[in-house]
Amino acid sequence: MLSLLLLAAAPPPQAAPAASPANPVEADWHAVPDDELLVMTLATGKQVVIRLAPGFAPAHVANIRTLARARWWDDASVYRVQENWVAQWGDATEKKPLPAGITDHPAAEFEIAAFRPAVRMTKADSYSTASGITADGWPVATNGRQAWLTHCYGMVGVARDALPSTGSGAELFTPIGQSARRLDRNYTVVGRIVEGMGYLSGLPRSDAAMGVYASAAERLPIVSVRLASDMPAGDRPHFQYRSADNPRFAAAVAKRETPDAPTVGLGGAAVCDVLPTVRRTPR
Repeated sequence: MLSLLLLAAAPPPQAAPAASPANPVEADWHAVPDDELLVMTLATGKQVVIRLAPGFAPAHVANIRTLARARWWDDASVYRVQENWVAQWGDATEKKPLPAGITDHPAAEFEIAAFRPAVRMTKADSYSTASGITADGWPVATNGRQAWLTHCYGMVGVARDALPSTGSGAELFTPIGQSARRLDRNYTVVGRIVEGMGYLSGLPRSDAAMGVYASAAERLPIVSVRLASDMPAGDRPHFQYRSADNPRFAAAVAKRETPDAPTVGLGGAAVCDVLPTVRRTPR
């Protein structure tokens, strides 16, 4: 009798929660072309995958593809890790010659052709009058005259010496702490790390000037850097980006700008807080 009473007292089954209007549907996912994926294998055996942005920095991305195909980075290293700033990789000696076909000083690509976000942030920020996310998932900003890709956490920029050099693309960096928005329109953005960011942001920080490791033993060697399109078909990673030109992504941004209680909203959010997800293509 007791078991029957317990059974009768069990709560009724709950209906499955309704899908959030901010969640993507399968149609929102689009393939990243293989030649826009750069796979960096570290001496630890871990891999960092970068989505390139040829539509915004075509000259520098062309250099990067040439460098990868020449296997230029295969004996390079991650040689700079500065606390709350950047991790940087390339040739620490700065003496390795560039391969044939490289434009040593390409024209500046600090800015992009136009400000055309699919979703615009509600509030301006300290670095721009407006910002947002493009349909294909890139963070952009404008001052009303120029437009540019923004230096958010995980974005990949081209290191350079003093202007007018724009950097060839052989030396690259990614912000690992606070967003590096003060670099906007001063350094070319060529992509975004879409997998393995923790393998760079988790590296030991250097106390030496500018975070450059003081000895070769501290550097993290790079085993290889390859375009996915140049890898054997069975070894290629495949990724998809979440598109932003739909009401579901707009709802996700609105939810970040005005979160549900008890989270306290601040009346807006920064563009670096709403970067769309990039995922491995489901099998």
